[in-house]
Amino acid sequence: MIALPRLLSLDEIMEKFSFLDDYSEGCHPTILEALARTNMSQQTAYGADDFSIRARELIRAHLGHADSNIFFVAGGTLANLTIIASLLRPHEAIISAATGHIVSRETGAVEAVGHKILTVDKPCGKLAPEDVLSVLAQNAQAPHMVKPRLVYLSNATETGRIYTKSDLTDLAQVCRSHDLLLMVDGARLGAALCAADNDLTLADLAELTDVFWIGGTKAGALIGEAIVINRPEFAKDFAFHVKQRGALLAKGRLFGLQFQILFETDLFFNASRYANDLASKLSKGIVANGFALASQTQTNQIFPMLPNHLVKSLEADFKFYVWEPHGEDHATLRLVTSWATPEAQVDRFIAALSKRV
Repeated sequence: MIALPRLLSLDEIMEKFSFLDDYSEGCHPTILEALARTNMSQQTAYGADDFSIRARELIRAHLGHADSNIFFVAGGTLANLTIIASLLRPHEAIISAATGHIVSRETGAVEAVGHKILTVDKPCGKLAPEDVLSVLAQNAQAPHMVKPRLVYLSNATETGRIYTKSDLTDLAQVCRSHDLLLMVDGARLGAALCAADNDLTLADLAELTDVFWIGGTKAGALIGEAIVINRPEFAKDFAFHVKQRGALLAKGRLFGLQFQILFETDLFFNASRYANDLASKLSKGIVANGFALASQTQTNQIFPMLPNHLVKSLEADFKFYVWEPHGEDHATLRLVTSWATPEAQVDRFIAALSKRV
């Protein structure tokens, strides 16, 4: 007889609270209730269901474009890979910050389909027009070098920073002047759009980019991202690419219903705003205890620099990433809050800092 694994008690499960990421939990209870309530509803497969149709209508209303093309896929790597592979020819390359997710966190998925990534060293993760122009100048000896063709941004960036409308407008102008495509990875787009100093909207993104995607996974969905293609010539055969990459889900209703709930009730924005608010409280608590931050806290990621002895002590009660060493006796951590983070756990972390200073 095969021995079954022992079930953990509630106390054991809650022994350490995780600030590792914003997708440790399942999904927001509102979405879970909707999934259960509609479970036996028969729907057409492959994204032609009523929920997906309604979700696209709701997203288009935010975009201000009734003809925007929207495709749902399971995750961020699938979104990035499918977009880039569909848009670029074999000799064309991507411009990205060295910290970009496609560079450091996607196992070479883009390179595996034959596209070089030209990186710019930007600790904050934000590209500027001069970075794009510099890469173009460094790769100008055609046809002996790859051809820069697509500028890849993350909003928020890997360090939690955001692009303003002015930032994105300036980049869009450079891209259009040099026949470059502009793409935004929106894994944490909800957090970026709900940042206190944000002035971008979904409608702005639709106007300024060629393609971007809206992250549902990190904004309360169980699974799913929504790719928005703003130029019809790029959308024409995109469904073939989605299918060929294994991203076309038979039960597309799963994505459609979740995005319907996210945008019908403003859950996408409310959940993201809640995560940001807790991150702000946690960030202020860290600074109030005398510790510095490696990056300004704008969204739901916090990067405190703490002495190694304190890091080890905190690991007894919390889970988090030790992001990188900082000198010989300090480390930079990454703490992430989410729609599901109890405020009491933020208070508990701050209290632990004050006790262990």
